[in-house]
Amino acid sequence: MNIGIIFAGGVGRRMNTREKPKQFLNLYNKPIIIYTLEHFENSPDIDAVVIACVKDWIPYLVDLLKHFHIQKVKKIVPGGMTGQESIYHGLIAAREISEEKNPVVLIHDGVRPLINSQLLADCIASVEKYGNAIASGKVTETITVIDENGSVDIVVPRDQSRVAKAPQCFRLSDILTAHEQARKDGKMDFIDSCTMMTYYGYKIHLIDGPDENIKITTPSDYYSVRAILDARENAQIYGVW
Repeated sequence: MNIGIIFAGGVGRRMNTREKPKQFLNLYNKPIIIYTLEHFENSPDIDAVVIACVKDWIPYLVDLLKHFHIQKVKKIVPGGMTGQESIYHGLIAAREISEEKNPVVLIHDGVRPLINSQLLADCIASVEKYGNAIASGKVTETITVIDENGSVDIVVPRDQSRVAKAPQCFRLSDILTAHEQARKDGKMDFIDSCTMMTYYGYKIHLIDGPDENIKITTPSDYYSVRAILDARENAQIYGVW
């Protein structure tokens, strides 16, 4: 069984949104999170979806799911105080709905709407072969490591560098074990699952995904995604994509 765990617990402070969290902002009359969910809904490889959502916005999300005919969502749980806690809530919910002892879970940001079914399939295949998969992106600019004075310490070879993105995918037992250990250790500030699993000694396997797999965090991200969607729409009309 393959379960998508969608993190939609953020409130979008860096987006400067006052009326609603960024995952509910519209792109061409459709909320960002619906674009994301449609990839999981339409993928033949995904059996169920769990969403960790901002508590006060759960009723609004339920209405959106009905309106856009999203049927694979089996459970919605309140998000936590941090992204790490929200994902933990989602993992517990995945365990509750799973029809198998140790399903594959695909942890994904609700505000990464430009993935595709091939990436989901590749991630699942990687988990089955290697035990995990982190969607990544090739680095196109020079990456440096700086010292305590802000000077360049190391220039990292570009061909050996990747940007860790999402989905981040694991066997449920592995990622839950890491979360439980982190809670025991009082470590509640891991930036993502890749960082947590690496910290606890797991060897992580990367899957290069589409370049446009953008996380909408800032206004410029929002307009970049909108431009890509606009280009795709034009391509359908003019046949130039």
